[in-house]
Amino acid sequence: MLKIINQLPIDSPSFSWKKTTPGKDVKVNEWIQSIHHLDKDEKQNDWDIVLMGVPLSRSSISASGASEFPEWFRRSWKGFNTYNLDEELDLRDLKVIDIGDVQMHYTDILLSHQYIKDAFHGVTKELAHSFPVTIGGDHSITAMLVKGLKETYPNEEIGILQLDTHFDLRDLKDHGPTNGTPIRNLIESGTIKGENVYNIGLHGFFNAPSLVEYAKEYGVNYITLTKARRNGIRETVEEALQVLAKKVDRIYLTVDMDVLDIAYAPGVPASTPGGMRTDELFEAVFAAGLHPKVGAMDIVCLDPTRDGTVQPTVKAGTHVFLSFLSGFYKRKK
Repeated sequence: MLKIINQLPIDSPSFSWKKTTPGKDVKVNEWIQSIHHLDKDEKQNDWDIVLMGVPLSRSSISASGASEFPEWFRRSWKGFNTYNLDEELDLRDLKVIDIGDVQMHYTDILLSHQYIKDAFHGVTKELAHSFPVTIGGDHSITAMLVKGLKETYPNEEIGILQLDTHFDLRDLKDHGPTNGTPIRNLIESGTIKGENVYNIGLHGFFNAPSLVEYAKEYGVNYITLTKARRNGIRETVEEALQVLAKKVDRIYLTVDMDVLDIAYAPGVPASTPGGMRTDELFEAVFAAGLHPKVGAMDIVCLDPTRDGTVQPTVKAGTHVFLSFLSGFYKRKK
């Protein structure tokens, strides 16, 4: 067989060939630039999006390899084009820089949290005209990111749009700064007001009544997935943003990938039945990307080590990122 192949004419078709002209299409891995590959002078450019990884999951209540997601997220880029067929737009016009991962301490969670807060404060201060996107990591990192943002803008009211199956209002006295406590951490530290939190996507049998009581006591706004579907996912997100925008100066979007149904997101530590479909989540983040007051975003709680062979959850996480950027792109135009 090898002899037959070797005897083929030199101009015969092949699965591998030398391109005579450069391709017009762009993959995401070819589009997003790494800060490590830039010339010194280029690092001062104004980027539309600054991307940062936070590989921390020791603070997760359940066993989690979410610290691996930033790496797998970047690996998945080669499977995506910059062109969004649904919206007929090309994200290549956005300037996106990947500044790498925040350094984590091997054993000290509180010190790692301090590193996250300091890093995000630095990013939002030094790159004030860029939109920051953070890839986690478990949901504990959100409290540190928002605290870093508040340090940059101490006089601003910050609101939270949370897409999640859970309240994340567990008591810090019992649980510490885990992935089950970030919203309570922010409320009790005075970083945000409970009334400026809008949580969309809660469902099923995965939140204790004591958490509902806390949410009501502190005015946390929550919309179950059943109600959101009844009114329309996109319409629910748009309405929440419209109300929230009247009360705050800046809105932080946090996407916990456990908001997805387990059928769509097997690679999530706290995955549950009855959650969102992927298309619903993509629509929700696209709507958030359109809103002018949404000023920062994170994607958290995705464990590639639990994912399926073809990495459906990792791909969903990357699609969330690109769907949000599609809304952001249309906002800028």
